[in-house]
Amino acid sequence: MTDRYAVIGNPIAHSKSPAIHAAFARQTDQDMEYDRILGQLDDFSADVRAFVAAGGRGLNVTLPFKELAWKLLDDISERAKDARAVNTLSVLDGGLLHGDNTDGLGLIRDLADNHGFSFVGRSVLLVGAGGAARGVLRPLLETGVAALTIANRTAEKAVALAQSARTQGPVCGCGLDQLGDQQFDLIINATSAGLSDRALELPSGCLAERGWVYDMFYGDQPTDFCRWGLAQGAKNVIDGLGMLVEQAAEAFLIWRGLRPETAPVITALREGQLSTTPP
Repeated sequence: MTDRYAVIGNPIAHSKSPAIHAAFARQTDQDMEYDRILGQLDDFSADVRAFVAAGGRGLNVTLPFKELAWKLLDDISERAKDARAVNTLSVLDGGLLHGDNTDGLGLIRDLADNHGFSFVGRSVLLVGAGGAARGVLRPLLETGVAALTIANRTAEKAVALAQSARTQGPVCGCGLDQLGDQQFDLIINATSAGLSDRALELPSGCLAERGWVYDMFYGDQPTDFCRWGLAQGAKNVIDGLGMLVEQAAEAFLIWRGLRPETAPVITALREGQLSTTPP
């Protein structure tokens, strides 16, 4: 019997996850299907219950439900516990739910393995203090960065997030308007500003010479944040498509016990060779 998986979010029609997991399934000869679910903003838990009742085996969770998913779990991984946000749900025996967060691994693998970025001794700015930022915080601190600054429109949220992670590495939090003349080797956007046409208020000159810019989000066209990075003269400007594929590969490993090859899938997506149109 074909095993059923899906990604749930709102909006969701743009998601490339079905094409990615279909490619993984072909590559590893797995009997599975993977769909999109448009989640109800006012009753996310009902959508999850319906999916489980229909025999679903696993869900990827995207905006705006990652923090809500964390509250539905019967069992949770340490990295999801740290993040207090979940992007991968697995259905266990008896319909119990296990939650994990593969975003951080996806980000690190994309930057380090696919693009050759070295984190050791670098200064990093993480913009945002929500579920997306929490999901990558601990993995970033484990890379050997010299300093990690979390900046957010609401300074209190950034400070609180930094305080929660201070035992894990060199991290501090502040408001976007408190960055001053600091410069960073890598600036990561973990906000959804680019999806809602809200401009990020980063000071000019905060990117160090030959610094990198990384947007955890992606689109068919360069995101506003990536365009900002280009205007700042960044050495490398990267969107989140590779991160999406890498975190999906980790979810696939959790569900199927196999790690697929990601490079050909990333290339196929970049070149428009995988259909991402909803059925």
